[in-house]
Amino acid sequence: MTSHFLNELLSSIAQRSRQLVSKEARRGGPRRHPGKLADALLSGRGEASGVAIARDLLAGFEMLDPAGKTRFFRELIQRFGPDRERLERAIEAYRRTPTDAALAELHDAAEPRRQELIRRLNLAPGGTAGLVSMRTEILSRLSEHPELNALDHDFNHLLISWFNRGFLTMTRIDWSTPAVILEKIIRYEAVHQIRDWDDLRSRIDPSDRRCYTFFHPALVDEPLIFVEVALTTDTAEAIEPLLTENRAPIEPDEATTAVFYSISNCQKGLRGVSFGNFLIKQVVEDLSRDFPNLKTFITLSPAPGFRQWLKSEVANGSTELGGAPKRAELEILDQPDWPADPKQAQAMKRILLPLAAHYFMRAKTASGKPVDSVARFHLGNGARLERINWLGDRSPHGLEQSAGIMVNYLYRLKDIEHNHEAFVNEGTVTASKAVTAILNTLPKRVEA
Repeated sequence: MTSHFLNELLSSIAQRSRQLVSKEARRGGPRRHPGKLADALLSGRGEASGVAIARDLLAGFEMLDPAGKTRFFRELIQRFGPDRERLERAIEAYRRTPTDAALAELHDAAEPRRQELIRRLNLAPGGTAGLVSMRTEILSRLSEHPELNALDHDFNHLLISWFNRGFLTMTRIDWSTPAVILEKIIRYEAVHQIRDWDDLRSRIDPSDRRCYTFFHPALVDEPLIFVEVALTTDTAEAIEPLLTENRAPIEPDEATTAVFYSISNCQKGLRGVSFGNFLIKQVVEDLSRDFPNLKTFITLSPAPGFRQWLKSEVANGSTELGGAPKRAELEILDQPDWPADPKQAQAMKRILLPLAAHYFMRAKTASGKPVDSVARFHLGNGARLERINWLGDRSPHGLEQSAGIMVNYLYRLKDIEHNHEAFVNEGTVTASKAVTAILNTLPKRVEA
């Protein structure tokens, strides 16, 4: 109710402020080029007129075609960087007299003018949502237009501040949640597709199922991230038993294990803004308080990059894998029904499990981090690589991305901080003895 009132108030202010804007500005309205509106927004001093201009700029941006949006982003890079003369003066002043005041001036002078522009755009009704959408457009262009990285840095810098944990509220999603939000849960599910309303209900309505999401007051009815949890009596090895609609629910008080089986980020424009670690930790705290019998908090996670990594390693003749399989041996994986053949499935298990252990524990990016994005997330949060599950996901999508392999990451509260520090500072992947034993079955490295 408060957010709705504030939006109406800001809309009213913006409407009245049009009387303060010049006839030239009014004549263009949202059809004026966003670059000119950016100049007007930065040069203006009145808050009321700033609200109107900010709204016009955001509306004008949405009317641009893809090429026009790219030109606008380039214009922000070229014309709205730091004031070079002021920056040079601040640098010289700090060199002469390195005081706190000189440092503060240097800090202010180094800030690109477009950061202040982004702040003022946030004055508009719906401005935060508009800026998140604008960043989505930027992210979609970075591969072809790397010069936009500086602009993306500005957006990310501000969004991290605006979406910090203090502004977020955690809400449990259940069958009484408004339909507009439930529809978005269906749409945003990124790990295990929700087929229909019945499928959704089976995930959030039974007594042994939970779904939690973060909301931000500036994005009404827009989930930021959500996690789906199954309360069970043991650690899940496969996803199908958790998702089947005809299973028999258990009473939550009987559960000893909370299985986090799906975590979905909802807003592409908020990439790089950390929500997941806070959400998991708060869910663990809430569940521990509500159900004291819960002793184990563990994930059932996908391995989205495993098959692509394997194809690349085999194609490049990697020596890291020792006796790596030949390309012909992996052709079985392209047959959709191979898991149904016990002989083929056993042959693939013997080949792939050691390679999967290598993938999770030793395969690194150029920056020295695990190549698997899900592994980076959970290990960075202090979890332990607990178990590699053979054919944990037999769905077409699961077979395509990971040959059906799924992983358990264990969150043990007393070890989280130690595991996190070891991972961040030394790159250590903390793993169970069972996973290490699988890794040790990999043939020794072939020296070039």
